[in-house]
Amino acid sequence: MKLTLIKPNIGRREHSLYVDEGRMEPLQLGILAALTPSDIEVVMYDDRMETIPYGEPTDLVAITVETFTARRAYEISAEFRRRGVKTVMGGMHAMLIPEEVGEHCDSVIVGDAEPVWETMLNDLRNGVLKPRYNVIQPTCPQINVITRRDIFEGKGYLPITLLQFSRGCSHKCSFCASSVYFKAHHYCRPVEDVVKEIKSQKRKLLFFVDDNIVCDHEKAKELFRALIPLKIRWVSQGSMDMLHDEELMRLMVKSGCLGLVIGFESISPESVSEMNKGTNRKGSSEMYKWEIEQLRKWGLQTWAAFTVGHDSDTLESIRATCDFAIKNKFTFAAYNILMPYPNTPLYERLEREGRLLYGGKWWLHEDYRFNYASIIPKNMTADELTEISFDCRRRFNSFGSIFKRALEPHTNLRTPYRFMTYLVYNPLFRKEVFKKQGMRFGLKDNGEEKNA
Repeated sequence: MKLTLIKPNIGRREHSLYVDEGRMEPLQLGILAALTPSDIEVVMYDDRMETIPYGEPTDLVAITVETFTARRAYEISAEFRRRGVKTVMGGMHAMLIPEEVGEHCDSVIVGDAEPVWETMLNDLRNGVLKPRYNVIQPTCPQINVITRRDIFEGKGYLPITLLQFSRGCSHKCSFCASSVYFKAHHYCRPVEDVVKEIKSQKRKLLFFVDDNIVCDHEKAKELFRALIPLKIRWVSQGSMDMLHDEELMRLMVKSGCLGLVIGFESISPESVSEMNKGTNRKGSSEMYKWEIEQLRKWGLQTWAAFTVGHDSDTLESIRATCDFAIKNKFTFAAYNILMPYPNTPLYERLEREGRLLYGGKWWLHEDYRFNYASIIPKNMTADELTEISFDCRRRFNSFGSIFKRALEPHTNLRTPYRFMTYLVYNPLFRKEVFKKQGMRFGLKDNGEEKNA
């Protein structure tokens, strides 16, 4: 028996396939490979940089689906099913809107796959594959499961190992799809399993892809204590409330943390309150002064994540957000248009107010393009929101900004290693900003599927 795992691409640019040069290992597929019985052959194809061999014999194709990759995932599934191959889908989008996903595959897994993966494979062997597997969320994920990384070899991924300590987050930000997926709960792996996984691979640079690695301060401290002897360097995602716990921060830095993606989201108190971002307290540029001082004190290279398009946002306030990020010399910054993910509180509110564009299904609409506004904002047009968000990315990633931000002495210049990290990744992310803007979802109309 043979299993084919597939990571879909977002889509393509107007005249060519989009190749993600900043691509990282699809961790979820490595976990599924590890869960698969040894008598089943496993292969993996990454649609972001290689052609999918539709004609290659296989018994089942498993596709991980995110909202941004849904249209492309459905195309891939349709082509395999046309050739008589069964497909199964799972992932974030499958939890958010399982009925839609179920229309495009033979079976859909709703939730984390660990509890049902082997059952699903046995059902396939016996010819009784169910159309849907509803998962009871494991309170302790990935127990005794070490990611299979051999399936990543030769794919040209960035030289950083992805793994997880925890899944989910206990906070309830209104726009967050992960909060819906995990029902605002936070689940941690056994620390000894994480240590074992780190020792099973060769790299010293790691990315914990946790939604919020410091959500539970005491469990995070347990992890950080265990990481100290391993002498690794790592990055992850965290929240600002961590800065109020001195012991947590000391252990974090001592364990090898280089920096974190942190959701600043907005410098407007109204916007922070509107999105229910409790970890950001007051939510203003003045309030963030103390937090930024703390991040510099600990030497953390910060990826500041902002969302734009909230009801209190204006063109002027969004420009000010970009000015704020450049002034504070963040290592990286993201300016994400407020996206209504299906079945989130944000989506439901905007649907009630009649403010969803593209028929409420931007992820499938032929006219939607990557990083376009899919909502009707209150204080500007959708086109203006699209342009101002791209202008923020363009300004923050300009060569002048990259040079200016490089000179932050407490973070980007703190050590030669951190400076080299800054110099390597900033030009890469600048390139991706311009490549991805306005990209079309899916590949169907370029004839590639018929020729593959």
